[in-house]
Amino acid sequence: MKNYRQLCSAEIEILTANGCLAQDWTQIKVSDGFDAHHCHRVIFYGEAFLGSTAGCIDVCDGFVKNCGINNVTLRNVTIGDGCLIENIGNYINCVTIGDGCHISNVSTIGTCNEPTYGQGRLIAVLNEAGKGNLLLFSDLNSQLAALMVKHGDNERLMDKLKLLVERNVAETRPKYSSIGNNVHIVNTNEITNTIIGDGCQITGASRLYECTIASSLENPITIGTGVICENSIVSGGSKITGSVKMIDCMVGEACEMANGFTAASSVFFANSYMANGEACAAFCGPFSVSHHKSSLLIGGMFSFYNAGSATNFSNHAYKMGPMHYGTLERGTKTASGAYLLMPANIGTFSVLFGKLMYHPDTRDLPFSYLIAYNDIMYLVPGRNFATVGLYRDIRKWPQRDKRKAGERKSSVNFDWLSPFTIGEVLRGKKILERLQVASGDRVSTYNYHEYVIKAPLLKKGIEYYDLALRIYMGAVLKRHSPEKPLSTRGEGNWIDLAGLLLPESEEQRVIDNIISGKLGSIQAVLERFRAIHNNYNELRWTWSYRMILDYYGIDKLDEEAVERIRIDYVQARRKWVALIRKDAEKEFSLGDVAPEVFNDFIDKLDHEVDFENQRLYM
Repeated sequence: MKNYRQLCSAEIEILTANGCLAQDWTQIKVSDGFDAHHCHRVIFYGEAFLGSTAGCIDVCDGFVKNCGINNVTLRNVTIGDGCLIENIGNYINCVTIGDGCHISNVSTIGTCNEPTYGQGRLIAVLNEAGKGNLLLFSDLNSQLAALMVKHGDNERLMDKLKLLVERNVAETRPKYSSIGNNVHIVNTNEITNTIIGDGCQITGASRLYECTIASSLENPITIGTGVICENSIVSGGSKITGSVKMIDCMVGEACEMANGFTAASSVFFANSYMANGEACAAFCGPFSVSHHKSSLLIGGMFSFYNAGSATNFSNHAYKMGPMHYGTLERGTKTASGAYLLMPANIGTFSVLFGKLMYHPDTRDLPFSYLIAYNDIMYLVPGRNFATVGLYRDIRKWPQRDKRKAGERKSSVNFDWLSPFTIGEVLRGKKILERLQVASGDRVSTYNYHEYVIKAPLLKKGIEYYDLALRIYMGAVLKRHSPEKPLSTRGEGNWIDLAGLLLPESEEQRVIDNIISGKLGSIQAVLERFRAIHNNYNELRWTWSYRMILDYYGIDKLDEEAVERIRIDYVQARRKWVALIRKDAEKEFSLGDVAPEVFNDFIDKLDHEVDFENQRLYM
C-alpha cells in the first residue's frame, strides 16, 4: 500500500507555472518520487493519486522518453510509478492505472454508469434466435461453455450456474475501469468501462467498450488498428488486429482474430484463428480455423475445424427464422464452396464438399467424405482415415498449442483415436455391415438416409474402420498392463466436451454435483474438469478393456491374446502408413509438390514405422 501526501505549496506553484489547473489542489495526493516538473498542461477534477514520475520509458524500439503527465484532463484517477501519459484529447475519468504504463494520443479512457466489463453477460450461441444460453466471464473455459450450450434447457443447472457466475464476477469486479502494469496504449480512440491486464499492447484501436482484456506479463494480449470490441472478454496470449469487429464474444487463450473478421454472440477457444470472414452465434472450440473472406460460421459447434473458402451454413431451414443449428465434431473440414443446411450433425474427422442438403447426421460414420453432386448426396465412409491431410493434422495440433504451460484454462486432449472416436467407428462399422447384409452383395449402391454409398466404397469403409480399431487397441495396450481395471468409471458412451474427452456419465456427474451444490463455486467446477482430464488414461483403459474383449470374443487378456493384438496392431499400422504413402504419391504426381517436400514427408513416414516397431519389440 503506497503512502500518499498532499502537494506542498512549491509543487503547486511549479504545476501552475507548467499550465496545470485543479478544481481543488487539496484533492491531489502524490507519493515519493513525484516531481512536479514532469507535469505539463494537466487539468485535475476530483481526486488524483499520482505515483513517481522519475525515470524513463521505452515508447518504441530505440526511442526513450522521460516519464510524466502532459496534455491530459484527469478526474478521479490513480496513476502508478514510472508512467508516461500524454496527449489525451478528451479525458481520463474514473480509472486506475498501474506502474510503467505508456498511454499516448488517446481520445477517451473512462468509466460511466454501472460498468460490467462484459462480465456476466448472457448471449445466445448456436440458436441465433433463442434465449441466452451462455454466460461470459473471465474464468470461462471451453468445457464450461460447452456444458452451458449443450444443457441450456436444463433450468435447474442454468439457475445454479448463474448464481455461481454472479458470485465469481462480484468478487472480482472493480469500481472503476483499470489498466494494469506495463501497458502500452497509443493512437486509440475510445476505451470505456474496460479492464486491461498487465503487459497489454493496444495500438490504433477504435473502441473498447464494456470489455475485459485479461492480459498478463506472461501471456500479453495485443490489440491492433481499427479494432472495435464491445461487451466481450479476451483471454491471455490472444491477438486482435486488423479492424476486427466483435460484439458479445469470448476470445479464449492464444487465439488470433485478424484482417477485418467480424463476430457477434460467438465464442472462440484455445488457439483458434479467425481472419477475413465472419461468425454469428458460433461455438468455435479449440483449434478452429477460418482464413477466408467469404466464409461464414453461423449456428454451429466446431472444434479442430478448418473452414474452406466460401464455406457457408444456413440456419434458416424454412420460414421459422434463424433458429437451426448443428455440430461438426472434432477434426471436420469443409472444402471451398461448401454449404451445409442446418440442422446437421457431422461425425469426427469428416470432410464436406459441395452444397449438402437434407440435414445430414453422420455422427456414427466418422472419417467420411460427404459429397454433393447435382441433386445426389454421396457418402464415402472412412475415406479420410487414410489421407495425408489427416496424418498432418493430428501431428500439427499439439505442436501449435501456443498457450503457456500451467496457464491453460481449457482442457485439450489431442488423442485422435479415443473411446469417443472409436465408439463412433464401432457403430459405423455395424451400420455398414448391416447395410451390406440387408441389400446383399449384388448391388451397385447402398442408401444411408438420403445419402448414397457406392458398393466398393462401403467395403472399403468397413476395412478402414477395422484398421482404426486394430490400431487403437494395440496403441492402448502399449500404454497399459493387460490387467482388468479396478473401477467401472469410464464405461458407456463417451463424448467430446469442446476438447475434453470423457465418459457421458462423468459429464452427468458434473451436472448433478452442480445442481446439488457439491460443486459450489466456479473454481470447483473448473477443477473437476481438470481432474477428469488428468484421469483420462485410467478412464480410457476401463472402456478399452471391455471393448477389446468384445472385439476378440475373449474372456481375459492372457499372453496369447496380447500377442495377437500386438501383431494385428503392427499389420494394421503398416497398412495405414502404406495407404497414407499412396495418398502422398498421388498428390506428388500432380506435379506441383517439390521433390524435397515429398521426400521429407516419406522419410518421416518410414521413420515412424521403424520407431513403432522398435517400441513394440525392444
